[in-house]
This record gives sequence, C-alpha cells and structure tokens, in this order.
Amino acid sequence: MKTLRVNLGENSYDILIGTNTLSQIGKFVESKGGKVFILSDTNVAPIFANTVIDSLLERGYECKLMVLPAGEPTKSIDSIVPIYSSMLEFNLTRKDLVVTLGGGVIGDLGGFVASTYLRGVDFVQVPTSLLAQVDSSVGGKVAVDLPEGKNLVGSFYQPKLVFIDTAALDDLPEAYYIDGMAEIIKYGCIKDEKLFSLLENIKSRSEFMQKAEEIIYTCCDIKRKVVEVDEKDNGERMLLNFGHTYGHAIEKYYNFTGYSHGQAVAIGMAFISAISEKLGQSEKGTTARIVKILKQYGLPTEDKVEVKEVMNAILNDKKNFGKKLHVVLLKRIGKSFTYPTNAEYFLN
Repeated sequence: MKTLRVNLGENSYDILIGTNTLSQIGKFVESKGGKVFILSDTNVAPIFANTVIDSLLERGYECKLMVLPAGEPTKSIDSIVPIYSSMLEFNLTRKDLVVTLGGGVIGDLGGFVASTYLRGVDFVQVPTSLLAQVDSSVGGKVAVDLPEGKNLVGSFYQPKLVFIDTAALDDLPEAYYIDGMAEIIKYGCIKDEKLFSLLENIKSRSEFMQKAEEIIYTCCDIKRKVVEVDEKDNGERMLLNFGHTYGHAIEKYYNFTGYSHGQAVAIGMAFISAISEKLGQSEKGTTARIVKILKQYGLPTEDKVEVKEVMNAILNDKKNFGKKLHVVLLKRIGKSFTYPTNAEYFLN
C-alpha cells in the first residue's frame, strides 16, 4: 500500500491507498475500548460490510453495524439522533472507534457524529466511492445539510486514518464513477496541469482503473498539502472549492434531487470559468478545455435555470464571509486563486 502522512501535529494521520486491501483493515485500526461502530448505507453495506467486520473480529474487536438509506437526504440533521441512540445502546465510549464505510454522505455524516458524540470519539474513514476517495474523506471537514443549504452544520474533525481500497471502485455504478471524476478534474484545474493532461488522454473507465492508484494518490497528495497549510479553511484551502459555490447553489435550487454533487460542481466549474475568462481573469481557451474534458467524462456543463434564481442559495453559501463572496478562479489550468467579490459577479 502507498502511504501519505497528513502532518497536523497531534491531529496527524495516514492515508493508506491500495488494491484488494479491505480484508486487512483490522490490522491498521485501533480501538482502545475494544468496540467498533460501523456506519454504512444500503448500497455499500451489502457488498463490503462483512469483509470489514470479519477483519475486525479477527483482531478481537466487538462490532456493531448501522445501515442508513443511501443518498444525499440521509446527510440530514434528522439522521443524527438515531445514530447517537444506536451508539449509546452499544455502550460506545470515548476509547472506542467509529468507522465510516461508504461515500461522501456517510463519511461526512459519520464524521460529524463522531466529532460530537461524547464530545468526540475517534473515527476512521473507509471511502468506497471515487469522490470520497479523492476528496471528501481527507481533510477533516464533516457536516450535515440543512434545508437552507449543504454542509451548514459541521466541524473540523480529523480522522485517525483514511483507508482507501481502489478495488471498491470495481462495484461502483457508472453514475458514481462519473460523479467522482468531477472532483479529480477539479484537482487538475486548481493545482496540477499534468494531472489534467493525463485525464484528457484517458479514453475509458478500464484505462482509468489501470491508473487509479496513481491518480487517487495524486489527488490525496494535493489535498494533504493544502490542508497542512490551511486546516481550517481560511486561505489556501478555499482553492478546493473551485466550482462549488455555484455548484452548491444548483444543488440547493433543485432541493438536492436534480443533480449529484459532482454534476453540480461540473456545471459550477464551467460556469465560473466562462465568467472569469470573459472578464479577462483567466487565460483564453481555459473554459473550452474544461468544457471539453467534462463532456469527455459524461458530466454536464450547463443548466437551463436562470442565474438570478439561484442568487439566494449563493448568498447562503458558507464561503460567503460578511459582504464578500470568495470565489475560486483560474489564471490557467493548474493555477488557481481566490477572488473576493459579491453575488453580482455571477450575473456578468
């Protein structure tokens, strides 16, 4: 397995990336109290839960599995109390461990619960979706959604370990593969033109899978470096939000049922790049290159909704500091910067 170390002082942890390694997870986690609470969903648990549980049982841990409905609506504040209740019924203590087994929804929700249950219990991220493996499982942002918008209640709470098995992607439905590609493309846009070029030259999912470990490692390494510089999202880390301000607004406009996260971010990247290039803040041709690669991977690049109709959602976005809205723009592919503006910027 490849290892990346996220250096955050006492909150440091490893990212382990391998293939067909899930059955070994018990060797890499620690529960001082001897109990492990596993949170998963109806898509992931039937495929992977038994493998994880068997590995943990071999190490002598007592396990409890809780399975929630798959999908973004589960990442709701309404889901929290039943999870707390199940943990209490299991007599989970601060010395024990939570494992989040699933995609971004389970990782964000389970991480937030771990950060607040008994004022904090250790947790391990085991991401099984492409989006979660390259992005949401790393960096310690955990949250739930409110009716007013995404991730509006959350905390910064680092996991003790991120355990990535790329073989989990073999069972990933095509829609989830496409969803994850949006975040990978984002990394190329903001930090790594070489990665962007590599993605441009990949012609099929099978070809991607041959390079999956390398690509996932590259994305995690980019995020690791950014998080080490700016753990609490006050500066450099904001670059990771490229395409997200408008993307989150699109998700909210459709009440989280119209587009997946990756699809919405794809629309956001194309949208903000077009404005930025029009205003001379991005190199000419940047938008065309982004639109081309998004279409190459089956991602949308525009939506029919009027921009004015999503203004309220944009103003509620958590990246809106006071009267200023911080958007992420590209000077060119691989070079990004934050730009303080206001919602009127989106009307250009």
